[in-house]
Amino acid sequence: MSVMSSVMRGARRLIHTDPGLLNNFLSLPSLCPAGSSASPLTCQQTRKYVAKQVKGQKKDQKNQKVKVKVDKPEVEIKQNMTVASLAEAMNKDFDHVFEALLNTSVDLDSLDPDSVLEDRWIKEVVTRSGMKFKWAKLTETRERPNRDVHTKPPADPSLLVQRPPVVTIMGHVDHGKTTLLDSLRKSQIVSTEAGGITQHIGAFLVQLPTGEKITFLDTPGHAAFSSMRARGANATDIVVLVVAADDGVMNQTVESIQHARRARVPIIVAVNKCDKPHADPQRVKRELLAHDVVCEEFGGDVQAIHVSALKGDNLLSLAEATVALAEVLELKAERSGSVEGLIIESRTDKGRGPVTSAIVQRGTLRRGCVLVGGKSWAKVRYLFDENGQAVTEAGPSTAVEVVGWKDLPSAGDVILEVESEQRAREVVEWRIYAEEQEKLHGEQGVIELKQKLHLEEYRKEREGLTHLSWRQRKSALYRANKGKFAERLSERTQSAEPSLLLIIKGDVDGSVEAILNLLGSYESHQQCQLEVLHFGIGDISENDVNMADAFSGSIYGFNVAASRSIQQLAAKRGIPLRLHSIIYKLIDELKEELSSKLPPLLSENIVGVATVLTMFDVSVGKKKVLIAGCRVQKGRLDRRLKFRLVRGQDVVWEGSLATLKHHRDEVHTVKSGMECGLSADGDVDFRTGDVIVCFEELNTVQVTSWDPGF
Repeated sequence: MSVMSSVMRGARRLIHTDPGLLNNFLSLPSLCPAGSSASPLTCQQTRKYVAKQVKGQKKDQKNQKVKVKVDKPEVEIKQNMTVASLAEAMNKDFDHVFEALLNTSVDLDSLDPDSVLEDRWIKEVVTRSGMKFKWAKLTETRERPNRDVHTKPPADPSLLVQRPPVVTIMGHVDHGKTTLLDSLRKSQIVSTEAGGITQHIGAFLVQLPTGEKITFLDTPGHAAFSSMRARGANATDIVVLVVAADDGVMNQTVESIQHARRARVPIIVAVNKCDKPHADPQRVKRELLAHDVVCEEFGGDVQAIHVSALKGDNLLSLAEATVALAEVLELKAERSGSVEGLIIESRTDKGRGPVTSAIVQRGTLRRGCVLVGGKSWAKVRYLFDENGQAVTEAGPSTAVEVVGWKDLPSAGDVILEVESEQRAREVVEWRIYAEEQEKLHGEQGVIELKQKLHLEEYRKEREGLTHLSWRQRKSALYRANKGKFAERLSERTQSAEPSLLLIIKGDVDGSVEAILNLLGSYESHQQCQLEVLHFGIGDISENDVNMADAFSGSIYGFNVAASRSIQQLAAKRGIPLRLHSIIYKLIDELKEELSSKLPPLLSENIVGVATVLTMFDVSVGKKKVLIAGCRVQKGRLDRRLKFRLVRGQDVVWEGSLATLKHHRDEVHTVKSGMECGLSADGDVDFRTGDVIVCFEELNTVQVTSWDPGF
């Protein structure tokens, strides 16, 4: 303590005597602010305050450092998730989930994409991946109420009134159906049909001299229009089966009988062309017995009328038989109430838009009615009869053209009247929704089947790798599958298999339907793939040409036109544009185009056969060449063609000849019975008794094996 006191006293004296010396001695400028006039010893208090300010600043700086909040990706999880579904939810691959489960109690060797994980491991994988999870909400899909419209129950018998019968004329092609209808309505319909054959359903109201009215449906007889005939049978009350007396029962005759039976419609047989010299009506009736069509003269209940449609013979008897059968059937319908009908044909008209030909089956159709047909609806703007005359209303059994459809319905759709446009929209929306759901369920079944097959293939692939560790298994699978994805998608070449893509356009819905049904019978996909890119109703448009150009397809039009500009555009782009008005000519050209896509067939033509008699060597320079001495048994040997060496049943060698000599002369051909010496182009071991065959390869044009049935 005494020492410290003496030091302090000495310091005070030093300050009073020489402060500058003390400053130099203590080196105090570091303790005092620069330029300060204060004494160094008096700077201690200031230094304390400075130290406090520095500490305060550091404290403020610590307070200013705010932690940045990191938004972690959120993953929606649910119970019983598989490894594959968890990886998909995290937008990761299978290996990422595998690595996240390392150093856990999960058996990684038994882990595969379809393994189901426990909830704790699902959360563990998400957490280790730097993400946060949320449980998926279990949502119950509310069932959509059915807003469809249906036919009403049968009307009160007291409200029913007599109606004309609907009669469908059916039979084989070119048996005179349309000519028969011409004679009944005193018109010339057949002259307007391309090729003299009917290719649409025609609906006509015929009034007989006795005053009775009959609605006739004329159906095509060609094999391509089977669906049209079936539609005609379903819309009719009576079927008049036309059979040519000189031709007998044919394929479409039998098919028409089957359609009538399925629709449970009575038949009247009209034996036509009885005026021809070789007509044999009795043979026709006997042939019908084989198909359970028993005429009255054989003890059955089917009326058979002998007629001549061309000369008009006995047509009145046919009409009377039809009226008599209609009276027996007691055909009645309700004229009041909601309209019900059937679309028998639909088309797009340039001035009118979508137009349908329909038969009214119940109620009275008037302008302003709101109709639903299939997945389309209409507010009727105009009604036209078969002659194109506007009518104000159409009762039961009347055939009319309806104008006012928003979209084109399909032939065969049922027409139902609804109370308002809003109700019509609801019905159409429901039908579209129901069709989408049905399609979705069908696709889901296909997807599940493919997944099942893939799983079976995956398990089969892994069966031989169960004894390996996961790293060895991963390496083995990589080596086995690395060739599958060796090429990039852009580097993969197109399939070398021939294919034909089509765009189909028709004048009416029934024509397009008939063509598509024919294309549906195509079974020669092993030769050439055939696909329909697009089909529709109306003339060929620029969009059709653009689509055909994009997919290298062909355009086929039936009873439609293509403007000059469209034809020039198609020719400029090299798009095949084929327009036809006769169905079988369209199919014939389609078969020709399919055949042109096929590669030529390589065939062999044997030119000559020779037998090896002996062998000897000939020196050519310093090299010895084996020569086979032969005799030509048949045909000739031509050095410019190919040769084959046959020993027993085996082909030993095939190639070209190096030399062919007759005696000592080089020759090109050796005929039958002559001897020659030949050497092969290559090292060939000839033996006595070998057979040498000379043949040529020919390229023959391959023809498609598709048979559309006519």
